[in-house]
Amino acid sequence: MKLHTYFRSSAAFRVRIALNLKGLAYEAAFVHLPKGEHRQPAYGTLNPQALLPALEEGGHVLTQSLAIIEYLEETRPQPPLLPEDAPGRARVRSLSLLIACEIHPLNNTRVLQHLKHALGRTEEQVNAWYRHWIADGLARLEAQLARAPGGGRYCHGDSPTMADCCLVPQIFNAQRYRCDTSPYPLAMRVFAECMRLDAFERAQPSRQPDKE
Repeated sequence: MKLHTYFRSSAAFRVRIALNLKGLAYEAAFVHLPKGEHRQPAYGTLNPQALLPALEEGGHVLTQSLAIIEYLEETRPQPPLLPEDAPGRARVRSLSLLIACEIHPLNNTRVLQHLKHALGRTEEQVNAWYRHWIADGLARLEAQLARAPGGGRYCHGDSPTMADCCLVPQIFNAQRYRCDTSPYPLAMRVFAECMRLDAFERAQPSRQPDKE
């Protein structure tokens, strides 16, 4: 199993967490995003989307972080990253998609670079954009977490799920851009709980061999 990854890629971070939670060993293939290595022909042949991560296994190349995590869940169901009940699975997927599809795409590298270089926005304006959409998304996430009956240690219940795999990288990004996370106590409590686990700690950017 080979994971094409970059230490600061939020999407690759999600998959690293999932692999660690399931106790799966993998070979890391590093793709340097700022240097444009994801746009080189060699990687484009492997993954025409030219995005990270990509997971190679058994002659297959899997792309998109949530699809990869769902694949791992189907092929290695223990420990589970989705609840047993259908409403619980739907809730975890909803939380995951809120982060991966509503928050992250507005603030990924492609968007920020376009704002800066193509649209001529200043660094201050780009950072203001980033913080605005982080605040908007995390407020919505906080409201969703508050709707959980009885709460739980993690995003859903007392075991880590795919939603936690998505939450932790997003909080890392928010902290990197010095966003105020104090308005989101539930999300930050879950984040702190996750970071007590080795699977999350080992997946974080500063622990990756390609960190700069």
